Amino acid sequence: MSPDTLKAWDQHHVWHPFTPMSEYADGDEAVVVERGEGVRLQDVDGNWYYDGVSSVWLNVHGHNVPALNEAITEQLGKVAHSTLLGQGNVPATRLAKRLADASPDGGLQHVFYSDSGATAVEIALKTAIQFWANHGREEKRQVMGFTHNYHGDTLGAMTVAPDETFHWPFLHLLPERPRAPYPYAYRCPFDTDTASGCRDAALEETGRLLDEHADRLAALIVEPVEGAGGMIPAPEGFLAGLRALCDEHDVLLIVDEVATGFGRTGPLFACDSEGVTPDLMCLGKGLTGGYLPVAATLATGDVYDAFLGERDNALYHGHSYTGNQLGCAVALRSLDLLEDLLPTLPDKIALIEERLAPLAEHPFVGDVRQRGFMCGLELVADRDTKARFPWKAQPGYAVSEAARDHGLLLRPIGSTVIFMPPLASTEEELHAMLDRLEAAFDDARPALRTLAEDALAGTVA
Repeated sequence: MSPDTLKAWDQHHVWHPFTPMSEYADGDEAVVVERGEGVRLQDVDGNWYYDGVSSVWLNVHGHNVPALNEAITEQLGKVAHSTLLGQGNVPATRLAKRLADASPDGGLQHVFYSDSGATAVEIALKTAIQFWANHGREEKRQVMGFTHNYHGDTLGAMTVAPDETFHWPFLHLLPERPRAPYPYAYRCPFDTDTASGCRDAALEETGRLLDEHADRLAALIVEPVEGAGGMIPAPEGFLAGLRALCDEHDVLLIVDEVATGFGRTGPLFACDSEGVTPDLMCLGKGLTGGYLPVAATLATGDVYDAFLGERDNALYHGHSYTGNQLGCAVALRSLDLLEDLLPTLPDKIALIEERLAPLAEHPFVGDVRQRGFMCGLELVADRDTKARFPWKAQPGYAVSEAARDHGLLLRPIGSTVIFMPPLASTEEELHAMLDRLEAAFDDARPALRTLAEDALAGTVA
């Protein structure tokens, strides 16, 4: 099959997620991946690219890793899948024990499997609401989220994090819910210019909302780092403050660690850095090292116990491939590899920070944000005023297209350029990726200047 034929089929038959297909189908530079090796991917034309976003935040150890390949083939020789409805399997059982032991302070001993971050969130939301219903508190049926947090595209996930850009046709389906302000220090919604001040003000307002709505709230859900919202880390102490507020108001705390889990922020879980044990924790993405779709929702004993006893108290929720043996087997091997990988991360994180620092002086970079391997560079039309680019301008693509010419694959979000390499990247590989990132920002200057002039003149189409 010729590369041109494959690309033509891809552009015509494959409906790509989060992709305006009219633009994609008319483009002449489609990247169709054929193979991977380490932290690089090769397309059907034979071009090699560094995977600068870990295949959209999934990949941990690189591609085509012998140990992970072996885990799958070993399990394939036993059984590929059997149902978890009313029966167990060996890899899912072993993985549940491993996750429970590794959970923050070992406090989340019960694991409900699914197949994506969004389904892990759905399970957490349903669990939180039914927890109170099982206790005879059916009025506590709402879940409060945070502005610009993003928990997925299923209906429940959209309800706690509605986005006018992505979800506009469905907003009429979503009931009104209170939302708390997230402490976005660069554009703090409060009258303060420090990260700690923004944190404290956000906690104060969250507390006020909890005072007002606690009688109807089952839970509060939060991302430790806003991912799709622009790679925005919460200031230190925010999670711990939320834990205290939820305890005070008798509201469950759900922490969405789908993007932050498994070393992305440095420790195994972002919760670990503040000694926080949530009532429910959502996991996905890096759980299998980026190999197969397995997600999990972890719960405390107090939450789990509410579903015992009467038959009607059970959580009637499930997915066909819940607890898939192949996925759980590779997840176990990934966790083995992570034990050796985690101690190497601090030096790599410091290297990334040092190399990103000069980009803060780029004429169209307003803010450089980093938490571990999660990095976001926010593009602005004017640095002095922090003037935004209109959404339709999509300035991040000017950088990502330039990066692709240098052999680096990126996936921006609007005005934020995301850089999130695989954790197993060597220091040499990180330097190579960051060299290409720096070159891409240089090459994109003329395009960004034109977009900025149009934005400031109000002429963006």
